[in-house]
Amino acid sequence: MPSVLRLRADDLARLRGELDRLHDTYNVPDSAADPVQFVWRYDDPRDREVVAAIASGLAFGRLASVLASVERVLALLGPHPAAYLETLDVRVAREALAEVVHRWTRGDDLVALLVILRQLRARHGSLEGAFLAGDDPGSEDVSTGLEAFCASACAVDVREAYGGARRGRLGVQYFFPRPSLGSACKRLNLFARWMVRQDAIDPGGWSGVSRSRLVIPLDTHTIRVGRCLRLTRYTSPGWRMAADITATLRRVDPDDPVRFDFSLCHMSMMGACGWERNVGNAQCPLRAFCRPARAPRTSGR
Repeated sequence: MPSVLRLRADDLARLRGELDRLHDTYNVPDSAADPVQFVWRYDDPRDREVVAAIASGLAFGRLASVLASVERVLALLGPHPAAYLETLDVRVAREALAEVVHRWTRGDDLVALLVILRQLRARHGSLEGAFLAGDDPGSEDVSTGLEAFCASACAVDVREAYGGARRGRLGVQYFFPRPSLGSACKRLNLFARWMVRQDAIDPGGWSGVSRSRLVIPLDTHTIRVGRCLRLTRYTSPGWRMAADITATLRRVDPDDPVRFDFSLCHMSMMGACGWERNVGNAQCPLRAFCRPARAPRTSGR
């Protein structure tokens, strides 16, 4: 089977049928443990976007740790996170989150994130407003909006979150990588997916961004599946690979290319992808289209 980039129209339609079936398998509430479950707790879009920003920002590392860390932050924010930000007491927040450690992220980094979200909402009325302020709706994807959103976030004075003056790169900046620097911006693209799309997985809440412009949140699993299905020309992770995989999926579904992200990612998490595994593609529901690399040979020593 040739690369998806060179598939004929009939083969492309057949691939879409297989991807649709895989999507429908996972497109049910609580189909898999995922931090998006926190966003579903809230009906108000103002609360959803705040929670989505926090939960997606912490979506790195072991899933159990991610869920535990998000839970601790949301316990501080209470039932109305957006309202909490409006009256944020930095001193109280620093005390409450002082013991929180998520990989290299510390409590003060999380307080700084809350300060940034508070400032962006105060300036633009909402996080969606902050994103739209720098977005170009005529561009192919959301890279311009993400770039401007991160620039605005990193311009916020967060010294109070760190107890005063602090030199060097601040930990909070890890939440705001930029496409222009080559980052895949996985967690920001995840944030956008949750807020823009609406189905049984993604709760939605934003109306000003088209689903067709979203970029796939690139992680270990989407890299594996993307290479196995030959959705990308690139071998190194980064913005170019994320945009390339998305562009290929846009051939399959021009209106909503990222809707396949959750199912492809969780298919790999469940061990069905044969990329560099001895089982090959025996368990892959897309085996007619994939070409798994062989598992690396290990030394007998």
